[in-house]
Amino acid sequence: MKFRKTSDQVFGFLDKGTNVTGELEYTGTLRIDGNFHGSISTADMLIIGEHARVHADIKAGEIEIHGQVFGSVEAKRRAEVSAAGRIRGDLRTPVLIVSPGALLDGHVQMAADAPEEITVATHPLTEQENSLRERN
Repeated sequence: MKFRKTSDQVFGFLDKGTNVTGELEYTGTLRIDGNFHGSISTADMLIIGEHARVHADIKAGEIEIHGQVFGSVEAKRRAEVSAAGRIRGDLRTPVLIVSPGALLDGHVQMAADAPEEITVATHPLTEQENSLRERN
């Protein structure tokens, strides 16, 4: 399994076989390979390892999902779901990378925080289009 290196250090690691329940807030990079139930909040990086089962609402700066996530995920900058990654819940992020074989079961929203103005281009009707329109 190849993980994207975002910093020189992983500041925390929950290994395979660990079971944690609660509210988790941290800075830096955290990798979870065990089971977690609760909520996770960070402005930095979260890596869900391939053996992880996470039942949580997650807010992170960036997230890589190689295992299973059950709950809503909000990534402020970027979310990546590998071929082994599974999300069952809603996902919100401005940048989404999905590998073939990944599973997303929920709503995906990729809008920026501020809605963009939508401009619709129109053209004047020709005489023929006007006459067709008037007949109908």
